[in-house]
Amino acid sequence: MRLSRRNFWFLAIALGALILITLLAAPQNNNIRNGSTYSRAPSGYGAWYAFMEKQEIPIQRWQKPLEKLPEINNNQPTNTPTTLLRINSGFGEIGMFPQERRWVEKGNNLVILGLREPVTEASFTTRQESAFGKVTISTTRRRKELKNIEERLGDRFGAIVWEKKLGNGKVIYATTPYLGANAYQNEPGNYKFLAELVSEDSKLILVNEYIHGYKDKETIVAENNQSWVSYLAKTPLFPAFLQLVFILLILILANLRRFGQPTKLTTSSVNNSEAYIQALASVLEKAETREFVLETIGKEEQLQLQKALGLGQTPVAKETLVNAWVEQTGRKVTELEEVLQIQSKKRRPSEQDLLNWLEKWQKIRQEIFNFR
Repeated sequence: MRLSRRNFWFLAIALGALILITLLAAPQNNNIRNGSTYSRAPSGYGAWYAFMEKQEIPIQRWQKPLEKLPEINNNQPTNTPTTLLRINSGFGEIGMFPQERRWVEKGNNLVILGLREPVTEASFTTRQESAFGKVTISTTRRRKELKNIEERLGDRFGAIVWEKKLGNGKVIYATTPYLGANAYQNEPGNYKFLAELVSEDSKLILVNEYIHGYKDKETIVAENNQSWVSYLAKTPLFPAFLQLVFILLILILANLRRFGQPTKLTTSSVNNSEAYIQALASVLEKAETREFVLETIGKEEQLQLQKALGLGQTPVAKETLVNAWVEQTGRKVTELEEVLQIQSKKRRPSEQDLLNWLEKWQKIRQEIFNFR
């Protein structure tokens, strides 16, 4: 069907308005604030920053681009070693910025929290021993390759915090972005351990807040002194503009020619098995033969559980089934005995009793699934 000129422009304007409304009404992504010392959320570092100031440790928030780091533009080794703390990076080790590498090689230190490493079989939350007490770690990620690095914190699954020399400086990595987060205010070992990492061999500590979207006045003025084209390219409006252009091109082509023959809609096929089950369930419900349903489903559920426990397909004694269930899952005996006793009673259950019984079987199946 060919579009008239009036309908064509009406559709184009409607699509453009829809994209614009979506951009303006969509909730902002707050993930960039994770790890910020300005944040009071559990993932923020406001409490740790206050802890450092209370200890009178020289620490500042860095709200400029990396190319503005102290002494980064000269080729001489630094006389005042500085530590830059980058939190919640989400990168692999190759994600270090070139400016950071050059700066570290001059004799400075870089601490990166939240390095992307492979997931291991370690428990998600562990308490690691350190010289400052227990350090709570909430991640299963570990560094397994320990060649040419010094492990600062780890377990049998690999390193959690490690150090690597780079020129005259060093880089300290951690697989968790929450080492000193607000959520660990009651874990003094975490705050002291992180304080030691950023303080050693350093006269000043800078926390990179620029990556969290915070900029000082000088940076804002410098970045705003640019053309509207370069500004637009850094905003969500630019990809929206590209999408609008793409849609307009499609509409133009669709108005000039057709993209093939129309395809007839096919009716969806009826699932005979599902229809039969629903019809049978309706008949059983009207006949109120709940004891038949209890017996039939109970035997099948018992057989499926038996096979899941590795007891084969030949029916076994209930005691054998219960013992295998307890041994393999570690759950209570009463959980399984209760559902088996209900289906063995020779009385008609109420509809609510039947629903409760089916729900208990569902929980038992879920326990087997989680165990496997």
